Amino acid sequence: MKNLFYLGLGMLVLFQFLKIYFIMPFPGSQQWDSIDFAYFLHQYRWVFRIALGVVILARVVPAVSVKRRWVPALSLIITLAAIWAFNFKMAADAMFQEPRELRFLARDSFDENDSTLVVAIEKGDEAKAYPIRYIVYHHQVRDTLAREPVMVTYCSVCRTGRVFSPFVDGKPENFRLVGMDHFNAMFEDTETGSWWQQATGEAITGELKGKKLEEIESIQLTAGAFFKAYPNGKIMAADPNFLSKYDSLGKFEKGKSESKLTGTDPFSWNEKSWVVGVDLEKGAKAYDWNLLLEKESIRDRVGSQDILILLNKDTQSFVVFEIPSDTQSHLWTGDTLYLDSAAYSFTGKSLNPTLTDLKRLKAYQEFWHSWRTFRPGTEGPNPKPL
Repeated sequence: MKNLFYLGLGMLVLFQFLKIYFIMPFPGSQQWDSIDFAYFLHQYRWVFRIALGVVILARVVPAVSVKRRWVPALSLIITLAAIWAFNFKMAADAMFQEPRELRFLARDSFDENDSTLVVAIEKGDEAKAYPIRYIVYHHQVRDTLAREPVMVTYCSVCRTGRVFSPFVDGKPENFRLVGMDHFNAMFEDTETGSWWQQATGEAITGELKGKKLEEIESIQLTAGAFFKAYPNGKIMAADPNFLSKYDSLGKFEKGKSESKLTGTDPFSWNEKSWVVGVDLEKGAKAYDWNLLLEKESIRDRVGSQDILILLNKDTQSFVVFEIPSDTQSHLWTGDTLYLDSAAYSFTGKSLNPTLTDLKRLKAYQEFWHSWRTFRPGTEGPNPKPL
């Protein structure tokens, strides 16, 4: 019966491994629709732990009543070490921590290169930006904009930057990084323990399944383009507690990461190819990043809406506008967009005070595998621009 002691230890290690296997990027784990099973293991983790613990304790006396007592002792030590590693060392929120010191820099004190990519948000007279080379590590940055809480998120495996209002049913909520599903980061809310998908802001399992966080409009551009559009804007500074964790050379944002999970495919419409995804109520569409590099501007129609995609001369910043269907011509030159005779800045500000600004649309640069997974009804590949 002493074998039950070792069986219990083995089953406990196996359970702890399976609990993280389905929500971390282990071989094969992210291709299955296993989120409900993973959540079941997580929710009933203490039931499994206690049951297996009882089995182990019940057989500990026979197990140690042998000449080689070091064998059960060593087995127990190995088991405890594995449990510690799976629950602390390999936990997502332990591997990728939120900032401890959140500071922002104005233009005259910003010490990174102007080509640094940022995710930017604005409201009223306030504009803030978050360098991708920092938030790919943190995954989540909690901040405020115009005194309103915001949740800035990024998943490097999907290349998805999203900003949300962290309120659920009108109440402020806290979230922790819990793992990933289909290679996309997941967050767990404190109140109910439901798991939320980063790419869509939707709760995909748990008590709040089906609810969605309100998304806040964001734009991806370089630090140089950000400060040109928002001279009084501020950019998040590096947290000195995590300098060794940051992508200081910006390899990821430039598509030069050598990791299988975060690396970029330079060709079109492959799993790790870049696309610009446009998400409207009446439809979603993906555009080849290489095509945008070639054309610099793409006019198209999504559903019944005419849109215009612009690429900045820095070849990294982009924006998507809703434009009138009766627009006869568009010209994108330098930093100025001309729609017929009307002129606009790169961010859609009208250069004629008598005309209204252009409406920016929700658009993202991300990996093709991510866009087609989380927007299954999208048009693409090879959409045909007008």
